[in-house]
Amino acid sequence: MEYDPLKNKLARMITLFPSLRLLMYRMMDTMLLRQRYVCREISRFYRPQESFSFYDAGAGFCQYSWFILNNWKNAKVFATDLKTDYLADFASFVNGFYPNRFSYKSADLSLFAPERRYDLCIAIDIMEHIEDDVSTLNNFHAALNPEGLLIISTPSDTDEAAKFTAEHVRPGYAKADLEEKLHKAGFEIVKSIYTYGKFGSLAWKLMIKYPLQLNKHKLMLILLPYYLVLYPIAELFMQIDVRMNNKSGTGILVVAQKPRNSK
Repeated sequence: MEYDPLKNKLARMITLFPSLRLLMYRMMDTMLLRQRYVCREISRFYRPQESFSFYDAGAGFCQYSWFILNNWKNAKVFATDLKTDYLADFASFVNGFYPNRFSYKSADLSLFAPERRYDLCIAIDIMEHIEDDVSTLNNFHAALNPEGLLIISTPSDTDEAAKFTAEHVRPGYAKADLEEKLHKAGFEIVKSIYTYGKFGSLAWKLMIKYPLQLNKHKLMLILLPYYLVLYPIAELFMQIDVRMNNKSGTGILVVAQKPRNSK
């Protein structure tokens, strides 16, 4: 399956109608379980009034950049992505709310390390797209201050859907393999968990997989009643998933730290 055409359609829509961007972010917060995991981890490490620098690697629609800017008034954000138009559109949008707090650069993460260093870096659903993941992890390490944090969310090697996603260069990670690569890059593992366990995977099917199939078959008119009926069930499943210690799952979330004495 290809997700880029759908993403590009959304990008064109919010370029034409910028007011739809916030609605899209709310929908993503509501429907995407991984965002709940990622935002929860960020909130655990940083208090609301804290000042820190944030590196949004492979930012996409910049929803996490928005999350940081909107919730930490003293934070500054730098974002990268291959899609310069996505970044430029967000910069134009966000400068009306938070001027001089967001900057960006189009970059290949396997080749690029920022000139300055950051306190927090996230790489959400991008590692499975990058062939040279070892160089990318080394670049993340170089981009962080000592004791800086890296949060990665990626499909696990049990995610059957990831194996058939056209943009992926690998069908997810084995958790131990990702942890080993992080260790070799110089990181210490703070937290490593499975996401999208039994309940989270069911929620993903209800909220994402089946609606996309309906869209593929031109049955979009029934999406609204579909969500009205099934969203409460999916919401319950997502709340259960984030509270469980999943023994396995189709997603992995890792929090890693650059040691204090690292250069």
